[in-house]
Amino acid sequence: MSKNKKPQRYLFEEVLDFLKHNDSKTFNYKQLGAAMEINTDGERLQLIEILDTLKQQGFVIEKETGKYQIKESKQYVTGTIDFTSQAAAFVVFSETEDDIFIAARKTKDALQGDLVKVYILPRRGGKRKEGEVVEVIKRAKTEFVGTIKINPKFAFVIADSHKLHVDFFIRTSEINGAKDGQKVLIKLKEWKADEQNPTASVVRVFGNPGEHKTEMNAIMAEYGLPEHFPDAIEYEAKKIPTEITADEIAKRRDFRKVTTFTIDPFDAKDFDDALSIQKLENGFWEVGVHIADVTHYLEPNSALDKEAVQRATSVYLVDRVIPMLPEVLSNFVCSLRPHEEKYTFSAVFQLDDEGVIHHQWFGKTIIYSDRRFSYEEVQTVIETGEGDYKDEILVLDRLAKKLRAERVRQGSIFFDKAEVKFNLDEEGNPIGVFFKTQKDAHKLIEDFMLLANRKVAEYLGKGLKGDEVDDSPKHTAQTDTSKNLCVYRIHDIPNDEKLQELSAFSARFGYQMNISSKQKAVQSINKLLTDVKDKKEQGMIELLAVRSMPKAIYTTKNAGHYGLGFEFYTHFTSPIRRYPDVLVHRLLNARLHGKVYSNQNDLEFLCKHSSEMERMAAEAERASIKYKQVEFMSDKIGQTFDAVISGVTEWGIYAEIVENRCEGMIRNRDIKGDQYFFDEENYRYVGKNSGKIYSLGDTVKIVVVSADLIKKQLNFNFEDDGSASSQKPKFVEHKKRRGR
Repeated sequence: MSKNKKPQRYLFEEVLDFLKHNDSKTFNYKQLGAAMEINTDGERLQLIEILDTLKQQGFVIEKETGKYQIKESKQYVTGTIDFTSQAAAFVVFSETEDDIFIAARKTKDALQGDLVKVYILPRRGGKRKEGEVVEVIKRAKTEFVGTIKINPKFAFVIADSHKLHVDFFIRTSEINGAKDGQKVLIKLKEWKADEQNPTASVVRVFGNPGEHKTEMNAIMAEYGLPEHFPDAIEYEAKKIPTEITADEIAKRRDFRKVTTFTIDPFDAKDFDDALSIQKLENGFWEVGVHIADVTHYLEPNSALDKEAVQRATSVYLVDRVIPMLPEVLSNFVCSLRPHEEKYTFSAVFQLDDEGVIHHQWFGKTIIYSDRRFSYEEVQTVIETGEGDYKDEILVLDRLAKKLRAERVRQGSIFFDKAEVKFNLDEEGNPIGVFFKTQKDAHKLIEDFMLLANRKVAEYLGKGLKGDEVDDSPKHTAQTDTSKNLCVYRIHDIPNDEKLQELSAFSARFGYQMNISSKQKAVQSINKLLTDVKDKKEQGMIELLAVRSMPKAIYTTKNAGHYGLGFEFYTHFTSPIRRYPDVLVHRLLNARLHGKVYSNQNDLEFLCKHSSEMERMAAEAERASIKYKQVEFMSDKIGQTFDAVISGVTEWGIYAEIVENRCEGMIRNRDIKGDQYFFDEENYRYVGKNSGKIYSLGDTVKIVVVSADLIKKQLNFNFEDDGSASSQKPKFVEHKKRRGR
């Protein structure tokens, strides 16, 4: 694979990390480039610049002309800074070392996510490790979204992000036509050592806060989401040959005469997976999991491929999709639309009536989708036994349930939390809320997708064996499997402390857990999630169970998937919307043809980037949902709702409205009728005189006090406190911030 040019920030960290792990050796830029598999002229020039910067900043020494070595000092470390809501921060610098606490007054000119150099302060007693930022090495970003406040002689911008604790100074000549109180995008210019505030300029005016278009465009800018594809990318996509040719069909296994259909949400436009089913003469059921063959059209290292790498994932905001691939590919050429012949990459299984797999095959195929089903249509067939392709659907449902039962036996954890969705009018205003819950139709698709993902990961990770080989004449078995490269989707084992916290909290509600081993912990979590169904504590225990799990990531280093109970797992089934799936398709195709695709260093870089982009996408999606929730509640000020206490913190109580899952906060100082103290150990507030308790999971009645569209925050009060308010939605004035 040709190397995609890495952002300098990533390359900087990789060079520093490489030198740290080879601290006894010296390297010139050519040796370093060869060792790190840096192959392009552009990256070699970057490498020379980085080595010079590292020397100037005191991280490396030039032992002889052009030869560099790490300058080790236990007093200084580099890492990424992560701010808390209270303006303090932690610096993450090693997977094996504890994070370093940075007091608010010692963060210097660092901003959220920056790569920083930290001086380790001497420890006092048994206190945690603390440090002081001495230098910002690389900025994580230089553009920020916020609200502008204009004075006669200057302006300043208050950032939207609660992790930015400094206001940005704007000269009146650089407000770019913004009006007081409008939401804007600013670009950081400088932050001088003798100044309290960074200086920035307005580069874009979004409009007035609280308006749909303003807020959604601001969210996209905050997370660096593109509004459209560059013209050159659209042009390249439209030039791709899309016709189905006889030559290409001859290279593929033909499934066009086998019953095949897609099952997707009713409003889906990109169909990247289909199922086929037929009964074989040997008595087995042949089930094909057919995935859009994106890699047939996406040439490695093309401009289109580089754009897909940068995006890494499609992003689903409440009112739009920001796709990884241009629409001509995602919604038309690659999409497995009904009554059209399509190229696919398939995992085909022969199963008996008990769901036991007797044979599997992987390879390129061609299909013809006979029907496009929505989940609701398939659910009706499952429940009534009537409808199009009822026989095939009922067999698939029965087999899926067998696969699911086996997953339970192997240790899969089943989270079944409802997803909040909004009905929007033509202007994007929320006019209703509904919940997307998983029924048998969703689980049917999920089980077969999980099967394909798991078996592809096993095939790549373990190497070829026997009936796993694509035995069609088009493919040749690989003889050298010494390097079984795969992009894994891993989910590590929760640490003991998190499991103990979950166990202790659940015990307060009478649920006993056994976490003495991995298998027993899985069984206990599944039993717990079943036992709390429809109980008042369900939402909170489910949330704590999710939080006890580490985040899933992409990597070339397999550690298994704890949540699913799989030793090998990958993402193969959604290449239209996830770049790691594209990589897996290329790896699988190379393996089937006895070739090698890429190398571990390049793949690991792309895994790290994809994991980061996935986190960013999730945060953007949550921000858009939170905004719509606040907007939806903004005309309900003074109304009373049933709610469940969903969080208890030192600054207040969070409550989630039962009927729409909108969450708001009751500040501790606003709880009336008594003086309440925070009982951290038991997740509750207790009245000093009355003994009244507000505890996690309690059912309460709340009154909506305000809806702050700028902060995307709802404020509640308890109904029985006599504090119900009939005020209109208001924008809450922000407190004075650091450096104003």
